[in-house]
Amino acid sequence: MDCASEEQLVRMKLARVEDVASLSFDLQRRILEVIHSNGYDIILQSLDGLKLDTVLVSTEPIADVPVSSGASHETRLLWQVLLINLSFFIIELVAGWLASSMGLVADGLDMLADSIVYGLSLYAVGRSARHKKRVAMTSGYFQLFLALLGLLEVGRRFLGLEEMPSYEAMILISVFALAGNALSLYLLQKSRSQEAHMQASMIFTSNDVIVNLGVIVAGLLVVMTDSRIPDLVIGVIIFAIVGRGAFRILQLSK
Repeated sequence: MDCASEEQLVRMKLARVEDVASLSFDLQRRILEVIHSNGYDIILQSLDGLKLDTVLVSTEPIADVPVSSGASHETRLLWQVLLINLSFFIIELVAGWLASSMGLVADGLDMLADSIVYGLSLYAVGRSARHKKRVAMTSGYFQLFLALLGLLEVGRRFLGLEEMPSYEAMILISVFALAGNALSLYLLQKSRSQEAHMQASMIFTSNDVIVNLGVIVAGLLVVMTDSRIPDLVIGVIIFAIVGRGAFRILQLSK
């Protein structure tokens, strides 16, 4: 291999091989190191299909699968964004309950979903590509479930007699949550990971940035219209975005 595009072709090809644990590329020397189990014949057959003149240089047994520096970096990164999201889940859920804001409650539950996604992604670090795709699929189904549950709650609040939400709390808490999500997205994009579980994490966090902005706008509309309808509308929009992200992740996992 002699360029990054060929590296991506190799990664995509070997992502289908269940026994591959990790890949290490040396583009200058045109060498690929594969840590795997149960023989290398299927790996060679997969690479031959790319017409890159693949030749087996050497093979040797190892006792344990080492965790690469890339995997260690992913672990540190995922712990950082996990803690950010867990913190804002607690803050937004409590604030949303006290302020009678469906928008803040919805955003807090979305943060919880993200925290679970990052926890699943931590489980996937260092495992095979198939494990990582399964994690992405599990994340997608969980987010879809959360979206449906949230829409039911919005419907219940629309039909019930709920108090007017506190627009001050909506705007203030959402500004802080926006800063937290922007930091998480920056850290994830900086990693430039193409793994399915990391791509799923970036999709979740991108959605959160949009959601935070929406809650801020809804808070302004609440005070301008003196109505709780904007808060309920942003709740619907949030869970629609959550559902859309779930379908994107399920498609990615395939």
